[in-house]
Amino acid sequence: MSKYEQLLARCKGLAPIPTAVAHPCEASALAGAIEAGGRGLIAPILVGPVAKIRDIAAQGGIDLGQAEIVDAPHSHAAATQAVELVRKGAAELLMKGSLHTDELLGAVMAREAGLRTARRMSHVFIMDVPTYHKVLLITDGAINIAPTLEDKVDICQNAIDLLILLGVARPKVAILAAVETVTSKMAATLDAAALCKMAERGQIVGADLEGPLAFDNAISKEAAKVKGIDSDVAGDPDVLLVPDLESGNMVAKLLSFLAKADSAGLVLGARVPIILTSRADSVQSRIASCGIAMLAAHARRREARKAL
Repeated sequence: MSKYEQLLARCKGLAPIPTAVAHPCEASALAGAIEAGGRGLIAPILVGPVAKIRDIAAQGGIDLGQAEIVDAPHSHAAATQAVELVRKGAAELLMKGSLHTDELLGAVMAREAGLRTARRMSHVFIMDVPTYHKVLLITDGAINIAPTLEDKVDICQNAIDLLILLGVARPKVAILAAVETVTSKMAATLDAAALCKMAERGQIVGADLEGPLAFDNAISKEAAKVKGIDSDVAGDPDVLLVPDLESGNMVAKLLSFLAKADSAGLVLGARVPIILTSRADSVQSRIASCGIAMLAAHARRREARKAL
């Protein structure tokens, strides 16, 4: 059983989560939402041009069944209306369809009508790598281009909070750089050292951090030993915190195309998790993203009940 299948197995018996799907006007995006609905992961609310959605379904042999459709004339309106469904409580998750990421996040980030919180939003690739022993998160490879140290605090905490919601008691975070020593010539190493000290002082909570670590030292305990690194994180991280978007995007896609890894994608730090996948992603990736978001949504429900 793959790591994704193990996660999806945990979804059995849980109620599907109402999910606003913004502009599912491409066959893979529509099929992913409908199949996730068929598996009981989400209750999709399709937001977009009704005629176009029905036409794509007919051409692709996609059975829309009883899925609710909210009419929106174009992608911009679909993003706005999908966000509004979440704000009103009609949906507990937001899912990207076939519109551009910037368009959806623009609606999410709107000051008066969006889903902003005090936390900076960030993206996580949730990777099922055949050669690695557990699910691996890579962050941030899709939203924050050149994050500052303060941005990285939120990026790190977002990933930690997700893993705790998914049942990881004490996540391990490896903070990546090109080398494992701290040097003023490489800003990523200074950020890594600062993040570790911030965790010691309670500015980042709930996880064990280690860094800077080069990729080999982060992912291989043997490589870490050769460099004299004695750490519980090295060789066993749950999260790879990357220096910037370009490096994170490259690491995730290298694993996908050279190591045959599957990747799911979520945006964290908004009022609700946002299922964010590439337009080129497979239906399987979209389903995995829905399953992980579903588990997170149910965990949030439990936390909310405890707070009452």
